[in-house]
Amino acid sequence: MSLRLLRVLPLAAMLAHPLHAASALQEWESVLDEARGQTVYWHAWAGDTRINDYLDWVKRRVRDEHEVELVHVKIDDTGSAVSRVLAERSAGNHDDGSVDLVWLNGENFAAMKENDLLYGPFAEQLPNFSLTHPEHNPEVVTDFTLPTEGYESPWGKAQITFYYDAEALDEEPPRNMAQLLAWAEINPGRFTYPRIPDFLGSTFLKQALIALADDTDVLYEPVVQSDFEAVTAPLWEYLDALHPHLWRRGRQFPANGPELRRLMGDGELSLAFTFNPAEPAAAVADFELPESTRSYVLEGGTLGNVHFVAIPFNSPRRAGAMVVANFLLSPEAQARKQDLAVWGDPTVLDVTRLDAETRSLFEQESDNPALLPPEALAETLPEPHPSWMTALQDAWQARYVGR
Repeated sequence: MSLRLLRVLPLAAMLAHPLHAASALQEWESVLDEARGQTVYWHAWAGDTRINDYLDWVKRRVRDEHEVELVHVKIDDTGSAVSRVLAERSAGNHDDGSVDLVWLNGENFAAMKENDLLYGPFAEQLPNFSLTHPEHNPEVVTDFTLPTEGYESPWGKAQITFYYDAEALDEEPPRNMAQLLAWAEINPGRFTYPRIPDFLGSTFLKQALIALADDTDVLYEPVVQSDFEAVTAPLWEYLDALHPHLWRRGRQFPANGPELRRLMGDGELSLAFTFNPAEPAAAVADFELPESTRSYVLEGGTLGNVHFVAIPFNSPRRAGAMVVANFLLSPEAQARKQDLAVWGDPTVLDVTRLDAETRSLFEQESDNPALLPPEALAETLPEPHPSWMTALQDAWQARYVGR
C-alpha cells in the first residue's frame, strides 16, 4: 500500500468505531510490511554520549523487532539537515532524498513547513501516538506556538533547569535574572552560557528576554510584527552588564550543554543550567558532577518545550521512518529514555493515563538529591514564536562576535 493513500484519522476516533479500528490496524500492518528491510537515515544531534548510546539501543530494538536498519547520521546543527533537504528539492529530487527522519523543533520545523519540506500528516497514524493524549496535553501538538498538524511526532520534553554545587556556594543561588547578574558580579568567572547559535545558549537568551521585556505578548507573534530593536533593548543592556563577569570574561563561550556540564564537573563553574531537568542527577549518578550538586528552576518558571521527529517530503523510506517514530513513542522506549542511568529525558506519554503495570516502568528513584520532583517543573513558560530565535541569534552574533 502506498503511504500516500493512508487515511489520516485520530486514533481515538478510529478506535471508537470498530470498522475504523480494523482499517487502522490493517493500514499499520501495511506500513510494517513496507518498512521491513528498509534502512532509515536519521539525522540527529550527536553532541552527548548518553543520547548517542540511547540511539544505539533504538537501532538494535527496531532491527530486532521490525527488521528496520537505523543509521544515526550524526550532526551538530539541525539546520544542516534542513539545508540538505532544501537543496535536494531545489535540484528536483522529489522521490529519493537522503534524509528519512530529522530530530527537530522550533525554527527548524517552521522552516521546513514553510518550504513544504515535510511529509504528512503522519503522527496520528502511529498507534503509540494516542498514548500522549494530545487532547489533554496540547504541548505534544504545538511547536513554538505553531500547530504541528501531524507533521511531527513528539518523543521528548525539555525545560530549563539550573544546577549548582552546594559546597561551592556560600549563599543561596540566584532565583531570577536580576539576582543572576548580582550573583555573577560577586562571583566572577563562575557562570556562563553556551555560544550562540547553540540551542541551549539561544534558549538562555529567550529566557532572559521574557524576564526583561516590557511586553512579552509580542514574543508570541512573528518578529516582523514588532519593533525588534525596542523589544530587545533590555536584553542587550543586561548582557552587556553580565558578560564581563562570565567565565573567561565573556570573551569565550562553551560550545554546548555537555561542555557546560564538563566545566561544572571540573570545578571551573559553580552555577550552570541545562534543558534536561534530569541531566544533573544523571551526571551525579555517572560521577561527572559532585554529590553536592542541586537543581532548581527560576521564580515564575522556565522555558520548556517538546522535541519531535519529522519525515522529509522526499524520503523514499517513509514506512521505516514511521516505524521508528512509533517505536520512540512506545512505553518501553520512553521509559528507557527517562531512566537516569540511560539519558534522563522526560517522557511525552501521559503517564497518569497508563495502566498500573506500564506506569511502574516510569518510576524513578527519589534518593538522588540532584533530581527535582515533578511538581517543581509545573510552571513551564511557553516558547516564543520561532522567528524570535533566529532574530536573536543573528543580533547576538552581530553584537558580540569578534569582541
